[in-house]
Amino acid sequence: MSQVKSGDKIKVHYHGKLTSGETFDSSEGREPLEFEVGSGMVIKGFDDGVTGMTVGEKKTINIPFLEAYGPRNPDMVIEMPKDRFPADMEIETGMPLVMSDGQGQQFQVTVVEIKEAAVMLDANHPLAGQDLIFDLELVEIVGGSPLIIMP
Repeated sequence: MSQVKSGDKIKVHYHGKLTSGETFDSSEGREPLEFEVGSGMVIKGFDDGVTGMTVGEKKTINIPFLEAYGPRNPDMVIEMPKDRFPADMEIETGMPLVMSDGQGQQFQVTVVEIKEAAVMLDANHPLAGQDLIFDLELVEIVGGSPLIIMP
């Protein structure tokens, strides 16, 4: 039976949990996740976790935060003056917002604190600093990348 290796395109069902048991994402009720192993489409720990699996196999993997979304970076918590927000906007702690940098790139931030004249925004990935647990089921090995042999 064929085992997953780097370069294979696969389909996998997953259930992602934090170490507290709280679910943060799942493919339940959706199509399985399809990606090429080793291509950087998913976090390193997920790539490593599916490698060697066979179709129909189920397993649970634990991914330390360094192989997931990395550590939380305190420099990514920024203070934004309240007057930079629309006057009619109701800002709440925990609220996700989308900002853009000077080059037009958009990224998600989360309101972490509301001060008198400013709002503290966290631009870290919501799962940064978190160890993750995934229940996996390999549904299909769709195929590998074509091997090109140059003369």
